[in-house]
Amino acid sequence: MSWSKLKQQLESFLSPALSGKVEYRATSYSYLPGKAGNCYITVDKKNVFNMSDSAGSIRWYQTEQEIKNDPNIQIPISNEEIEAVRQDTKGTVPEDRLKVIARNRKITELAKELLSAQTSISKSNFVVVANKFLSTSIDENLESNDILLNILALVDRRVGKKRILNMSEKIKLKHPIVQYFYELRRSTL
Repeated sequence: MSWSKLKQQLESFLSPALSGKVEYRATSYSYLPGKAGNCYITVDKKNVFNMSDSAGSIRWYQTEQEIKNDPNIQIPISNEEIEAVRQDTKGTVPEDRLKVIARNRKITELAKELLSAQTSISKSNFVVVANKFLSTSIDENLESNDILLNILALVDRRVGKKRILNMSEKIKLKHPIVQYFYELRRSTL
């Protein structure tokens, strides 16, 4: 599918409040046959998401430790997770430490997922992922670990107000760029 057709299809699914505000753009290099074009997403004409740009305004993590030390990442811990730690330690750990251990376990898992998602997004092709988005259900796109699929689904008009508001806890566990687009969409409700 040509870029202009793909762009037209993607923009036809944009939430009405974000239409004209969020745009999909591409550069191409017709004089450099070995050089692929670059696709990116702009908000209010400002380049916000460029898959190959790790120096952009959105935080890209380099190590698991950076994720663990980021004060902006809030990790909700459930009673089931605390209970799992209690059973793993056979009740020998003080109650106040159980929550700390459960949080550390969860943040380690999250860190690995975020780094994996970042790695795949920098190696992926925007056009391939966008075509996958168009051929996959909106639920699968929202639940996916793929950052770009999450973004495309969050700005989609098929995701309603109630669903957006109910996602706030899940979004805390996503990459900062996904959180950015979630807040952008939430601000238009």
